Amino acid sequence: MVATSSLDGATILITGGTGSFGHHVVERLLQEYSVKSIVILSRDEKKQYDMRNQYRNPQLKFCIGDTRDRQKVFEVMKGVDYVFHAAALKQVPACEFFPYEAVRTNIDGAHNVLDAAEAMGVRKVVVLSTDKAVYPINAMGMTKALMEKLMLAKAREAASATVFCGVRYGNVMYSRGSVIPLFVQQIRDGKPLTVTHPDMTRYLLPLPVAIDLVLFALEQGENGDLLVRKSPAATVRDVALAVADIFGHSTDINEIGIREGEKMHETLVTREELLKSEDYPEYYRIQNLANIDYDKFFIEGKHNDFPTEGYTSENTRRLNRSETRELILSLREIQAVLA
Repeated sequence: MVATSSLDGATILITGGTGSFGHHVVERLLQEYSVKSIVILSRDEKKQYDMRNQYRNPQLKFCIGDTRDRQKVFEVMKGVDYVFHAAALKQVPACEFFPYEAVRTNIDGAHNVLDAAEAMGVRKVVVLSTDKAVYPINAMGMTKALMEKLMLAKAREAASATVFCGVRYGNVMYSRGSVIPLFVQQIRDGKPLTVTHPDMTRYLLPLPVAIDLVLFALEQGENGDLLVRKSPAATVRDVALAVADIFGHSTDINEIGIREGEKMHETLVTREELLKSEDYPEYYRIQNLANIDYDKFFIEGKHNDFPTEGYTSENTRRLNRSETRELILSLREIQAVLA
């Protein structure tokens, strides 16, 4: 265990902590830091039961509850030092069919978490966002974009010393509901692999790398920051072919067409955000709290050299089929399936 000045003896709350992100970040926190306790707030008692039995660690505390329940959020926030806000409705089709449910969780739930953290004197809140929040065309992305705006408003206006910041990343590989486990299941069932459009591109981010970004934000993120992890991308066709190569699968690939609410290419940083971003080798830091003279800014303007495009899955480093296969093979979930 490695103690750090910021996390040594701290209590950390993870909302939605029984999901893919929660499991991986709990592992890292228990292995690498000397935290006092980790509180898991989530709705699913079965997942909490399984997680409790998996870790059997007294540092883990479990609380059944929903971020939509304002009173519950305030109760569980007592004594918390840091918050990872991961609870969300993340599936694009589900949010398209039930947009108000996405509003209640992704916006109202986030609002409750931010208010409770400020009221209870939490040191720092890190909210988790997605490329879908950038130029959003679906309900999931729209609600996550407003979640970001709530965080930024709190960072500007909070009367407490709480720091509010966030991370934004693209598709996390092998997370629940993502395409790679779907392909694996289709192979197991002897079915054709289904792709929406072969030339559609998506960022490819292993979950441990996403956790690196979140832990970096926890220790280094400043008020109002949005930290964006740079990631390679691949076409959906190459992802499908790479999975087929790994499992020696020769069944055809069927093109089913672009579904409602999907983009051909995703964006992680807009052209407008690049104007206020610091560019580092592995990430962008979008700064949102610069002092702005709004009268002068809107009358005279500020920037002459406007970027021609944002940072997208189309213009980032493109992996070929072989590189995509090697990245997928590095996933421990794939290694477990192969074993």
